[in-house]
Amino acid sequence: MLAENIKTMRKQKGFSQEEVATRLNVVRQTVSKWEKGLSVPDADTTVRLADLFGVSVSELVGEEIKETDSSDAVEQLSRLNALMAIQIQNKQKYRKIIITIAIIMVLVAALALILPHWNSIWHDFGANLYHMING
Repeated sequence: MLAENIKTMRKQKGFSQEEVATRLNVVRQTVSKWEKGLSVPDADTTVRLADLFGVSVSELVGEEIKETDSSDAVEQLSRLNALMAIQIQNKQKYRKIIITIAIIMVLVAALALILPHWNSIWHDFGANLYHMING
């Protein structure tokens, strides 16, 4: 379990074997041996290794840590991104529909104001035209 935990925690933190080795003042091959289970760190190094990974010593030497499956996270983020794009498109469609309805309502209101006077407008226009022509 310790070997798997060292490897998993190192990868989760984004460290290379070389980086871990440098921080603990050991050679990279030592870290490789720990991860392969060919050797184990001494007590002092185990404490520093746990500190480096931000876990307790019991967590480091205890139960196996499951690796996170980044492909699942990427897939979930991709789905969320697609859903958000659809929501944005829907909002834009609804906005266009609302604006169109508002324009139609304004035009209907304007027509309602003009139509009652329509006959008098044309009558006056016709009368004025008649007087202009016939003098």
